Amino acid sequence: MALKQVIEVHELLETPVINENEIKKFFIDRGLNEAEIEIRKVREEKGETKFVKIHIKGKEGRSKGGTAPTLGIIGCLGGIGARPHKIGLVSDADGAITALAAAAKLAEMRKKGDVLKGDVIAATHLSTHSPIIPHEPVPFMGAPVSMETMNKHEVDEQMEAILSIDTTKGNRIINSRGFAISPTVKDGYILRVSEDLLDIMQIVTGKMPVVFPITTQDITPYGNDIYHLNSIMQPAIVTNAPVVGVAITTEVPVPGCATGANHCIDIEMAARFVIEVAKSWGEGKCSFYDEKEFNKLLSLYGSLEHLKTVGKKS
Repeated sequence: MALKQVIEVHELLETPVINENEIKKFFIDRGLNEAEIEIRKVREEKGETKFVKIHIKGKEGRSKGGTAPTLGIIGCLGGIGARPHKIGLVSDADGAITALAAAAKLAEMRKKGDVLKGDVIAATHLSTHSPIIPHEPVPFMGAPVSMETMNKHEVDEQMEAILSIDTTKGNRIINSRGFAISPTVKDGYILRVSEDLLDIMQIVTGKMPVVFPITTQDITPYGNDIYHLNSIMQPAIVTNAPVVGVAITTEVPVPGCATGANHCIDIEMAARFVIEVAKSWGEGKCSFYDEKEFNKLLSLYGSLEHLKTVGKKS
């Protein structure tokens, strides 16, 4: 169970000013050393944010010269707060809370002696003063830095598979509260949903798994003036690793800028799912996609990596 970690991270982030030392102390107290915690402040024209990256080394991970693969956990979001317009954590903070809570739980497990086989890298960013942007059917949270900057600091080349976690409540195509996963995306292809991830999901939730639809538009970069469900699949445009979206969902559309909308039980389920995937992935018991089938798609239809670019100029 990761409910304690979810509540602790929620309390840690519900502040108008993110204190880097408090973030570091939080993870050091859970067994990490300073070298495993990266915090970088980045400022652009619209404002600033703090990027957080947590490295949790496994007993047979790449960091130790081992063969166990590395899992990436990315909390995608525009911002955790919309100050001065809103006080408190916004709905959009779910991705950051989930990623950091999962990292905290994995760190505590390692401290107690339950060490994962592979490495895990968790990354997100923490902006307490993000803009609110118009979107249909409800407003979204913007980010104070560009999507290119977020991908640069959150997507690590060491990640061999990525779970991208994002609040995905501002739509009418998902009408189930909890969390849902996407089909796997790799190099411009939307592949079949991973059976292994579906198995883990139904064990974690005790319910039939929920899959949310994504379109070609969603796996193209922001900035091409095309509608996107949200930013959940944006890590896929800068990596060759398979990416699966983990969407925190609701039955009705909820604005990303809404406060009082972080449902801790739903976040905890998503964090627990991420943790279970991390265990299985490192042990080689979980596949994000069928490599043989993917290679056949390439031989039949060629590369679709042009979808990872902004496309042709008219």
